[in-house]
Amino acid sequence: MARERTFSILKPDATERNLTGAINAMIEQAGLRIVAQKRVRITKEQAERFYAVHKERPFFGELVAFMISGPVVVQVLEGENAISKYREVMGATDPAKAAANTIRKVHARSIGENSVHGSDAPDTAEREIAQFFSENEIVG
Repeated sequence: MARERTFSILKPDATERNLTGAINAMIEQAGLRIVAQKRVRITKEQAERFYAVHKERPFFGELVAFMISGPVVVQVLEGENAISKYREVMGATDPAKAAANTIRKVHARSIGENSVHGSDAPDTAEREIAQFFSENEIVG
């Protein structure tokens, strides 16, 4: 098994409802370590760059507006197969289709306000982490 890092965002709908601690508990119960974490307000430019892969999709503007609507918590998670493990803990994008006891099943309001983001691949994780953290901010 591979020890790796992944990137996580606790989105505005989660921070608005003070769910950081509850979501962090679910992350840690899954065996992942939070090795960096900070609460930030993403700028419009950061959100557009972060979600550039969706630029041509009809929901892009709405996604950017949502992500800048309030503070978020950005995190670096570490563990065995962290990327796939965190995606499993997050659950399906649509909370109605998410497995029981996943973050989105328990906390998401809708497909759009689904509480969390997680990297989907090693190269994506590396790029996303670099957008928000310097190496000296990550305590492994």
